[in-house]
Amino acid sequence: MSKRPTSQGSADESIREVHEDGQEAMIAPESDGIEEEWRNSIRLKVDLRLCSIAGILCSLNLLDSGVISSASVTSMLSDLDLDVGNRYSVSIFIFTIASIAFQLPSTIAVRILGPRIWFAFITFCFGIITLCTAFVQTWRQMIALRILLGIAMSGIYPGLTYLLSTWYTRKEQQLRFAIMQSGEVIVLATGSIVNFGLNQLDEKYLKGWQWMFVVQGSITAFIGILTYWWMVDFPEHAHESFFFLSPHESAIAAKRIEKDRGDVTPEDFAWAKIFVHARDLKVYGFCTLYFLQNLVSTSLSYFLPIILQGGMGFSSDESILLSAPPYYYAVLPAILSSLVGDKFQLRGPIIIFNSICLIVGFCMLGFSEQVTVRYIGTYLATGAYVANWAAMATYQANNIVGQWKRVWTAALVTAFNGAGGIAGSFIVRQQESPRYVTAIWVSIGSHILIIGVVGVFSAYFYMANQRQTKGKRLLEGTSGFRFTY
Repeated sequence: MSKRPTSQGSADESIREVHEDGQEAMIAPESDGIEEEWRNSIRLKVDLRLCSIAGILCSLNLLDSGVISSASVTSMLSDLDLDVGNRYSVSIFIFTIASIAFQLPSTIAVRILGPRIWFAFITFCFGIITLCTAFVQTWRQMIALRILLGIAMSGIYPGLTYLLSTWYTRKEQQLRFAIMQSGEVIVLATGSIVNFGLNQLDEKYLKGWQWMFVVQGSITAFIGILTYWWMVDFPEHAHESFFFLSPHESAIAAKRIEKDRGDVTPEDFAWAKIFVHARDLKVYGFCTLYFLQNLVSTSLSYFLPIILQGGMGFSSDESILLSAPPYYYAVLPAILSSLVGDKFQLRGPIIIFNSICLIVGFCMLGFSEQVTVRYIGTYLATGAYVANWAAMATYQANNIVGQWKRVWTAALVTAFNGAGGIAGSFIVRQQESPRYVTAIWVSIGSHILIIGVVGVFSAYFYMANQRQTKGKRLLEGTSGFRFTY
């Protein structure tokens, strides 16, 4: 590898690394002021631009896939015969199966086609599909559109998780994942309130549930168009984004990542370079965490209005409205736990603490006789699982190196996350109302297992770091790399 200055004639000339394959990657010149310059101006630009659009796209992903949740306490189920047998549950998990099948190729497309093109395209597509869902006439048509929706949405969460991980060093990531997640749940909660208002338009040209799909689908399609100009590229190409960073600022951003873990520039794409990482067993440990986590998040996000209506005796409109406040509350534990995690470089203990809070919340929800106590339990449970999304995303992103390995891991853990969603869509059984015993015990058990898996990880990472310190092991094929736990 050789280095040569670019043709820019300034004191802070950028430098390009020329790799053996002839590819060039922009990096910043060696300078003691890189971190200071990043903190003073560049980080704010990146936070405002990247975290905002990432949060909005994740929100739209949840809103459009979850409109069916708010609509489930309206006339939609009876209008489409979705209340027969397990058809409603099928409409939920068929979406997840379609999403799982396309997550890896969609995440690869983010790297190959670029974030601006790919995220704009798929966001516009799933907005149009959501809009069209308003006009289905049968449950079969609903399920067909849910399959298309799953395909279109497949790259949103793993792609954005991967993109954020390429922009921030390991000690900065959890707070940024939490910011993205917080924006997501705020919009999701607000969407529930908006759906309440839209339901009041019932029988005014369209039924209430149809208005929900029309409005949210239209908004998503419009934002999908804006995404092409709003979204940013990877750090080494960030100066090519619209009104974002200068070439020098882009070089600084890339240099920080190169210094942190040495993987800013990907190798040429080949399927073999993706699947070779299937041999790393710890990736499947991360997958297990995501599977167990999404058992709970799916059951709460899709079925909370039904739990409030059938389990606590609230009306249809009250159920839609009361499903929003727990998500607003969730921002608090997500941000606070992430600040602590990044400051003290704690990952596993944060996940364990959140898991304990969730267990307490589900005990309140499942075993109390008072509706108020049960409703407060939904706050604890929702806050804990939302906070754990950021913690788990950081846990896996901190402990892998390599661009294609990040693509593989992001897609695989999201696929297992989706598999957990399939299982989670069946654990809330309406015939068990008002206690929902199966959902309570599965949720509690899953988080006891999460605590156990994190404990195993912590022991493994500790021993691996000890061997690395003694010079007996090279971690992730990168000199000086140590696991974070």
